[in-house]
Amino acid sequence: MSAFDEDRLAELIGALPPAPQAWVQAAQELPLARTELDEIVARAEADAEFRRALIADLEATLAQEGYEPERPLLDELRRRFAGS
Repeated sequence: MSAFDEDRLAELIGALPPAPQAWVQAAQELPLARTELDEIVARAEADAEFRRALIADLEATLAQEGYEPERPLLDELRRRFAGS
């Protein structure tokens, strides 16, 4: 990309309105949420008893283990464990 293209791109981006605060917050929270999700799935894959507890009562098991059982996390875990 030439310097002219980069300058023009910067100008166009600068002309955009700011992102909604909810988008900014979601972008900030996403890395932690993915880390938690990966951690829970890895533990469930390694620990059959933990996996059974998650499937039996996802919200209670997560809360008992110190996770905040929020809707996006619950939805993704239910999707991943569907059919288990």
